[in-house]
Amino acid sequence: MFVDEVNINVIAGTGGDGCTAFRREKYVPLGGPYGGNGGRGSNIIFKADEGLRTLIDLRYNKIIKGERGENGMGKNCNGKGAKDVIIKVPTGTVVTDMDTNLVICDLKEDGEECIVAKGGRGGRGNTAFKTASNPAPNFSEKGEPGEERYLKVELKLLADVGLVGMPSVGKSTILSKISRSKPKIAAYHFTTLNPNLGVVKTSDNRSFVVADLPGLIEGASLGEGLGDKFLKHIERTRVIAHVIDMSGYEGRDPYDDYIKIKKELNDFDSKLLKKEQLIIANKMDMENAKENLKEFKKKLKEDIKVFEIGAINEEGLDKVLLYMADLLDKEVVKDDFEDDLYEDYVLYTFKKENPFTIVKEKDCFVIKGDTVEKLFRMTKFNTDESILRFAKKLTRMGVDEELEKMGAVQGDKVRILDFEFEWTR
Repeated sequence: MFVDEVNINVIAGTGGDGCTAFRREKYVPLGGPYGGNGGRGSNIIFKADEGLRTLIDLRYNKIIKGERGENGMGKNCNGKGAKDVIIKVPTGTVVTDMDTNLVICDLKEDGEECIVAKGGRGGRGNTAFKTASNPAPNFSEKGEPGEERYLKVELKLLADVGLVGMPSVGKSTILSKISRSKPKIAAYHFTTLNPNLGVVKTSDNRSFVVADLPGLIEGASLGEGLGDKFLKHIERTRVIAHVIDMSGYEGRDPYDDYIKIKKELNDFDSKLLKKEQLIIANKMDMENAKENLKEFKKKLKEDIKVFEIGAINEEGLDKVLLYMADLLDKEVVKDDFEDDLYEDYVLYTFKKENPFTIVKEKDCFVIKGDTVEKLFRMTKFNTDESILRFAKKLTRMGVDEELEKMGAVQGDKVRILDFEFEWTR
């Protein structure tokens, strides 16, 4: 099954907790701190694999969770970091953050990797908090929570040439004749339900990849027929080959078909028409084909190469393939277009943490924000010393000052996440 788009939830691993421990040593306060740090939680990594052709594995794995890092131990032993979770995806996969609509990565090369969710760092053991004024700290940190993200994972096929045209014009037949690909072929519309790829080798030993893309109909750019499933794959092709049925099958006008296809490409993305293009006049061995071709050329106002072929009998295919190879040899084709294609994309960076915001809800002040929530999650509230450290951190961040500005008084309720406490100054 061909799957080219899925939405998934990724949750990186939480870091391991730091350890509170002490040495047993004479004349050393409380034996001295001896607790190790927790290990890092696992990252979620996407890795491009040119051997894959579909995102079907992700379709049945909508939630991907990383492993937790190992907790720190006594004797200053640090916990092990968790093994990263590596998800293999086809080359040409684009990953987008659904909350921000920003592209995280575009994996075009085999083996290319991208961290889509960072694992949390391990919590520090009490040894890390030793100072001259506090030689035996009786607290440690919890592990940092791993990042959680909702992602849109989209496959855009990486092909050199894309065969486009109305349904049943012979695209699949052409692909089957010029490559070892075996697409499904039948005498009804939309036989091809999914894109097919084939590797082509020319008579002068040049090779490239051709994609047979599902047939278009009028309104495809708006989602009619299979257009919305296929048009995105055209973005990655370097050359567009228009396949036209010159026999006038079902009373269709070949030139009208050509104009409709061009309109759908333009409506989807006007940059598509900047690509190198050619026209393949197919079914030239059928009645009325030569007459229709004459009329087609009269109406054609563009300087675009037209090739006459009979795909079933493989007539004229060699000339087409050599011309495609010549176009692909123009190095500027790919580079220039891809620069334009992604000029509106904003490179994703992991978001900067928002220290805090305070909102008054009825009789309670609610403190929100990445930094303060992370501090809360990483604090162990099991010792007075740890609680005092938490309170001092809030004060240094300016939380107390902001609460005073908002009219908070001694004893007012304050809430961070699900934890509620009385405010004291």
